[in-house]
Amino acid sequence: MKIGITGSLSSGKSTVAKILSKNNKLMFSADKAVINLYSNNKFKKKIKKRFKIKKNNIKSEIKSKLLNKEISLKELGLVVHPFVRKKMREFYKKNSKKEIIFFEIPLLIESKLMNFFDFIILVAAPKKNRLRRYLKNGGKKNMFRLLDSNQMPIQKKMKFCDYLIVNNKSKNILKKKVNDIIK
Repeated sequence: MKIGITGSLSSGKSTVAKILSKNNKLMFSADKAVINLYSNNKFKKKIKKRFKIKKNNIKSEIKSKLLNKEISLKELGLVVHPFVRKKMREFYKKNSKKEIIFFEIPLLIESKLMNFFDFIILVAAPKKNRLRRYLKNGGKKNMFRLLDSNQMPIQKKMKFCDYLIVNNKSKNILKKKVNDIIK
């Protein structure tokens, strides 16, 4: 069984994924796959060439170019998403015999990956809570606004999901909500 976990920026997807993976389930994280990409030489060459990056700190230059509207998230996605999908397919192929596999994918709906999953869990939280979490984790307000504005509204995402977790209280309440779904 393939279960997708999705939601808006800083909604609590990773926390839900951690709760689920503590039950010895397998987890693929698109965010971790992206982080790992920045140490992949083939990816670094492709992104440096595509976006005319001269510095070694690719991530900070990409952020700067995004904020200055020199490149769009859509353009960046055209380079990043094929690498992430390849990693996702490799992960699935390696673990396809397992009973349950979880996939944490922020842009699951936007990327039209719904048919790949047996169930989809949507994690939602109020924007002020998400912004607070994003800033607490070292993010910047202007980057939050840019990333958040490029995601599909929760109301539209809900149409494609089997379960909704509203993450607007404590971590203990979130754990209870996740465990209710597991049951």
